[in-house]
Amino acid sequence: VEGVRILGPSGGAERAALVAFVTEGVHPSDLSTFLDMEGIAIRAGHHCCQVLHRELGYSHSARASLYFYNTKEDVDFFIEKLVETLDFFRNIGNGDDS
Repeated sequence: VEGVRILGPSGGAERAALVAFVTEGVHPSDLSTFLDMEGIAIRAGHHCCQVLHRELGYSHSARASLYFYNTKEDVDFFIEKLVETLDFFRNIGNGDDS
């Protein structure tokens, strides 16, 4: 997704069923609040890793977690709403009413 930076291993590295990320121009707490209004729960904050955040140059991050009951459709819905939310914040103040 444009404007999203995933934190953690890249490439083909094995990962747990969660992803920590930051977005350009949208604070994780704002992102979390807006996604919550769509029925999507993510975490926003330090996640007990302030030292890592400091090292990476971030104050906070967002984290989406999955479990065995989540479906591909859940993931697709999350990505759809993430893109819509980022677009909303990008359009604030530029006169675009879409």
